[in-house]
Amino acid sequence: MRLRGLLCIATLSIGLINHALGATPGPVPPTADRKLARDILKQLIEINTTHAYGSTAAAAAIRDRLIAAGFPAADVALIAPSEHPTKGNVVVRLRGTGRGVPVLFIGHLDVVEARAADWSLDPFKLTEKDGWFYGRGTIDMKDGDAAMLESLIRLRREGFRPDRDLIVAFTADEEAGGDANGPAFLLKNHRELLDASVVVNLDGGGGAYRNGERAYLEVGTSEKTYLTYTAESTGPGGHGSLPGPDNPIYRLGDGLSRLERFRFPVMLTATTRASFEARAELPHGPNSADMHAVARIPPDLAAADRLSQNVYFNAQLRTTCVPTLISGGHAENALPQRARATIQCRMMPGDSEQHVRAMLVQVLDDPKISLTLDAAPIVSPESVPTAAIMSRVAQVVHSMWPAVPIVPTMSTAFSDDRQTRNAGIPSYDLSGIWIDADENRAHGRDERVGVREFDESVEYTYRLMRVMSQAGKP
Repeated sequence: MRLRGLLCIATLSIGLINHALGATPGPVPPTADRKLARDILKQLIEINTTHAYGSTAAAAAIRDRLIAAGFPAADVALIAPSEHPTKGNVVVRLRGTGRGVPVLFIGHLDVVEARAADWSLDPFKLTEKDGWFYGRGTIDMKDGDAAMLESLIRLRREGFRPDRDLIVAFTADEEAGGDANGPAFLLKNHRELLDASVVVNLDGGGGAYRNGERAYLEVGTSEKTYLTYTAESTGPGGHGSLPGPDNPIYRLGDGLSRLERFRFPVMLTATTRASFEARAELPHGPNSADMHAVARIPPDLAAADRLSQNVYFNAQLRTTCVPTLISGGHAENALPQRARATIQCRMMPGDSEQHVRAMLVQVLDDPKISLTLDAAPIVSPESVPTAAIMSRVAQVVHSMWPAVPIVPTMSTAFSDDRQTRNAGIPSYDLSGIWIDADENRAHGRDERVGVREFDESVEYTYRLMRVMSQAGKP
């Protein structure tokens, strides 16, 4: 996934971030662990795990490293669906004292396609250049996989025994939309391997640089659900030289024009209220007062209207629907018999498909435009940013980067959190990677991660595993 709100917000030049924390270096692992993490990253990047190849080879490589590091074979499970043998997952357990319910870390092994002709460097070879690691998956999300694996090996070597079992699942098919999504498969068929009280996902959240300074670090606590509808209008057709009043293209176009002017009602959640409050306290830009006002109960709708001029804030305030594909007609000299549009919606946590459909029917406002849901949505409930979770996150973040603001956030995209949240496990995006707020190369050409940033993220992940596996208050 790795679409972070900080990327969207920064590109709009809204002037929120301009302070003097400075990008002072954070701590990094000991030399041997730093080298091991880089070796693991190289190995994973150079295993092609695009949809066509699958993740089993990468899962096997991880299993072999865990066994070599001393993990009992009984605590390392490599599992793939029988009908999809290339879509392998590996689940490892570092056993604790039993003082608490296990904590589960997850990370996907698959990556999106990468054509060598589009890249400046070989996408399936880890290349270090000018302070960067380049390669497909360096930011989404084999960096996180390498950090988790190295941290597990380090904890095992140090003899660390957590209060509660620490489970880590390296999974398949998050990116492809998948016929064999790892968490979904494991939760359905091997629930005992993933039973936990909380999930930590490194496929979201993370830190933002602004003008070379550390601006803030996001914690993902919820995400929108996507809905896709087909809107269709039909007509009698006929010869193009005799246009009449019942043209499906005009009819559908009129309905879509009404949709363009429509906004869904403002809908705040615990996450978005906390996010606006936290952003309002960042070094002040012109939106601070409106952010405080919209976070109130009830929200200030005039403030919401002003904030909605920013496309990112608009998406944080409401469900959105937009046409993304359109087609119509069958010949250039014939009147159209049919016109279709795909309408892509991103639904707020707490909203419903029935409500979204009713609003679309009302807005399209034409009984001759049919509306069909293309597939049932996977609704992803919110994981509330509780004090217990946020205090643990702050403990780790501020041990690495003192005084950095922490901002809860709702992703406008989606991740494997929707699988674990629907299984009743609160799930949080807690990446420790810092990237420039104006850069978004995940899924794109010349994907990269900073060498220093990768090293810091490994240390952060190690500390996060220690703190999250503690029982009681941090």
